[in-house]
Amino acid sequence: MLGMNWNEMTMIATAAFGLEGVVAGELRRLGMRNVTAGMGGARFTADAEGAMLCNLRLRTADRVLLLLSEQTCRTFDELFRQVRAIAWEELLPWDARINVSGKCARSQLMSVRDCQAITKKAIIERLRAATGARSFPETGTAFPIDVSLHGDVARITLDFSGEALNRRGYRTWNGEAPLRETLAAALVELSPWRPGMRLYDPCCGTGTLLIEAAFRAGHRAPGMNRPFACEQYPFFPEQTADALRAQVRAEYEPDRICGIAGSDIDPEAIELARRHVRQAGLEGRIDLRVAPLQELQLEGEPGVFLCNPPYGERLGDRRSCEKLYGELRRLKARHPGWSLCAISSDPAFERAYGKRADKKRRLYNGRLECEFLIYR
Repeated sequence: MLGMNWNEMTMIATAAFGLEGVVAGELRRLGMRNVTAGMGGARFTADAEGAMLCNLRLRTADRVLLLLSEQTCRTFDELFRQVRAIAWEELLPWDARINVSGKCARSQLMSVRDCQAITKKAIIERLRAATGARSFPETGTAFPIDVSLHGDVARITLDFSGEALNRRGYRTWNGEAPLRETLAAALVELSPWRPGMRLYDPCCGTGTLLIEAAFRAGHRAPGMNRPFACEQYPFFPEQTADALRAQVRAEYEPDRICGIAGSDIDPEAIELARRHVRQAGLEGRIDLRVAPLQELQLEGEPGVFLCNPPYGERLGDRRSCEKLYGELRRLKARHPGWSLCAISSDPAFERAYGKRADKKRRLYNGRLECEFLIYR
């Protein structure tokens, strides 16, 4: 790579397994070009403005990365030459902190530590040749660089997000088995619920599903109130970041948030949910209460029940979980016209519920393989 084209950067929005297509759909709606979903995320083409917009607006992606190089690599010498060919002098200032992470899967180069060391050595040698500097203090801005080897292909990327995109900033306390914000946003997206409809979570825990639905209803960019790594890069236009942040704040319409509510049998979980709702700036817009599932009876227009009920892995009590799944079916039976959606890692969910789902999708909650089940 002899030079960077800042108007046609190849980017990668990484995603949890099963969510690649959801992320690709988000990218297309944001107007990104050349979007293609693949294992672990979706690729697209963007300029600096598009990259920043993705950081601000993507709900289901984990990170936004700049793809610097990708090619066949079978030896450490080939890796060194690949990394050295990148125009690092256009990316890194002389005092950059060069933080190299790495991972290897089914590669001939299985030593992650060696790959990291070779990558950093190649970067330093390129900078020395290009700038004439002999030493680099690494006291300035951090640049998270990743070298990823899968099979015979090495991919070099620069992280534009910094902290993972699920770190929205509103969740500072975790209850039992918390649901990651990006997965919660994906469940909202994959459910039949749409803004303007009623949404109720009968097992709401600390409120993540409800908050992500409220963000979507109010057209609130999930990254609106947090910084991103790319904003510190000297090549990244500061005015672009400031203008886009002001734009998404102006587009936020909290008055559009209505009909979103939830309950849980655990008073401590509801207290945490109220704290999270308050930290998300949604106080008074999401109704929360302590209520056992079997006593729930909602009046008014039908909507969607969306929940992350306990799994057997979490409680260590499969019988109580299966009883709860049966209660979910009775809840739906008490509410004609409502849909019910639940994510579960328990293969006995449908049997305990008493009916096969109308639609299922395989997803991962952390390392747990799960199914997202929809009963219309």
